[in-house]
Amino acid sequence: MIAADSSSLSAYFKGESGPDVERVVAALQGHNIAVPPVVLTEMLSDITASKAMMETVVDFPILPLTNGYWLRAAESRRLLKTKGFKAKVADTLIAQSCIDHSVTLITRDADFRHFAAHCGLKLA
Repeated sequence: MIAADSSSLSAYFKGESGPDVERVVAALQGHNIAVPPVVLTEMLSDITASKAMMETVVDFPILPLTNGYWLRAAESRRLLKTKGFKAKVADTLIAQSCIDHSVTLITRDADFRHFAAHCGLKLA
């Protein structure tokens, strides 16, 4: 299983190209894609989202929250902030979902590199 961030999923549904979109395509073809709950919320609340995107994304498996998730997410965010890095709440929650499930994240958002370097997130 591999997870996708809204940045890469949005690019895919808009017909954009890039290595992340190629990974999304491969994951979709292999029926091997999941989304953290926050990504589902981001995608379905996008007012520019196409009907096809909304119908597709709602059927993706969702990574379930695990016991202690909120505390671990807070610890990860605090760690990054103490190191002087940006750590948006939504990005933190997405990263923590992937870390908890040992799932690699497909993203084009460079902010996730700090979670990979310091918190154990695996990036595609």
